[in-house]
Amino acid sequence: MEILRTILTIVFILDCIGLVTVVLMQEGKDKGLGALGGAVTAADTYWGKNKGRSMEGTLVKVTRLLAIFFIVLSVVLNLNF
Repeated sequence: MEILRTILTIVFILDCIGLVTVVLMQEGKDKGLGALGGAVTAADTYWGKNKGRSMEGTLVKVTRLLAIFFIVLSVVLNLNF
């Protein structure tokens, strides 16, 4: 059982590093706070419609996956087995 716990701890550490990296790679969401915050450009509507297929959309999906994996691993590692 100690070997399984060690392997899960190593996977947990790698997940933490990956989660921090992916979050830092994402763009900020504060673009609309300027004086022209209400103006919508053609680029905004294009990226808004195709967000799932863009790099930013992929980063959001990977962040969700890593966050779920983080929560599951943290619960499993805190069980006293």
